[in-house]
Amino acid sequence: MADWCAPDHEPLVLVGGRGAHLIDSDGREYLDGNSSIWTNIHGHRHPRITAAIQAQAAELAHCSALGFTNAPAAQLGERLCGLLPDSGLSRVFYSDNGSTSIECACKMAIQYRQLVGEPQRQRFLCFERAYHGDTAGAGSLGAIPAFKGRFHGMGFDAVAIPDIDALSTVDPTEITAVCIEPLIQGAAGMRDWPSGMLTELRAWCDEHDVFLILDEVMTGFGRTGQMFACQHEGVVPDFLCLAKGLTGGYLPLAATLTSDRVFSAFLGGYDETFFYGHSYCANPIGCAAALASLDVFQEEAVLEGLPAKITRLERALAEHFGSREQTREIRQVGMIAGIEIDPIEGLAFTGAEVCLAARRHGLLTRPVRDTLVLMPPLCSTESEIEQMAAALAAGLDDCASG
Repeated sequence: MADWCAPDHEPLVLVGGRGAHLIDSDGREYLDGNSSIWTNIHGHRHPRITAAIQAQAAELAHCSALGFTNAPAAQLGERLCGLLPDSGLSRVFYSDNGSTSIECACKMAIQYRQLVGEPQRQRFLCFERAYHGDTAGAGSLGAIPAFKGRFHGMGFDAVAIPDIDALSTVDPTEITAVCIEPLIQGAAGMRDWPSGMLTELRAWCDEHDVFLILDEVMTGFGRTGQMFACQHEGVVPDFLCLAKGLTGGYLPLAATLTSDRVFSAFLGGYDETFFYGHSYCANPIGCAAALASLDVFQEEAVLEGLPAKITRLERALAEHFGSREQTREIRQVGMIAGIEIDPIEGLAFTGAEVCLAARRHGLLTRPVRDTLVLMPPLCSTESEIEQMAAALAAGLDDCASG
């Protein structure tokens, strides 16, 4: 905040957007290289989503989810469950954002154990370098000191393990659930998991009756090349947590999907009620935007067009960063990429300086420390993907040359 408030700092004020492009208050145009912090799917000002928001606002802008419902919320619940047919994920609980979608899953898991006579199972497993949100509960499942360090000990009882081999050191009779970002960890620096790891984790959970919570807040809605990352290994979780791209990146909305097994435990009466809710849970405008986003996936065959774009991103990363001395590693899963670079002497925060320099070449993105992130909106053309990689490389050149 000291940097932001410094007298010589010029805030970047964004005033417009179209497709994969953003425009600032001085009329400068940029490519949106991180999908507006990993949320935007189909581009800015998509006419289908804009029209759906306007139409819903003209009919009903807000409806409490405490004892009421609304048509878009009911329709969206059916559509979301239909995205994973025959999975057993048949119930949807709405909230506001990624943190609350995780928080809901955790609270449901703990209360379920209490209701079925297993109150001793209150501990969660997570993984080192994990990030699952910033609220006290979701944050306690994280393992990145910058987010958790000052608040260690608050929230849920959670233990972080380094990898799946460490499951052998865990007493499963104490565990209610394990939480993981499938295929790739985002805030850890875009670090991908070994192939088959998710399948092994699902098998361990089944063996010990431990719930599997999948945090698809970042990876959901096409980012990995399929609608959900778990589909790459045919894994079905007990809780599926969604947010960010749920509305196409237009409005705050989250959903926690679970099974009838979990749902039925809460049907005993008042004392079994899941007491959780926010003022804007299942808000009709957000649900209308989400329904329109799902329509765009179908109408524009978004998933079918991704393989070529994913290949183009892979080639562009190799071309612009593969042979550089500063490049430590290039990590990519679908349309998610991280380029880890060596620190540049004289720069306190190399990643941030490179991304700032890339603005001069028409790109907006943010790093994770010294990992440069590229996560284009799924609507990006192959030419725009190439331009993004080239602009980020130019920013690195500027910093390396002093």
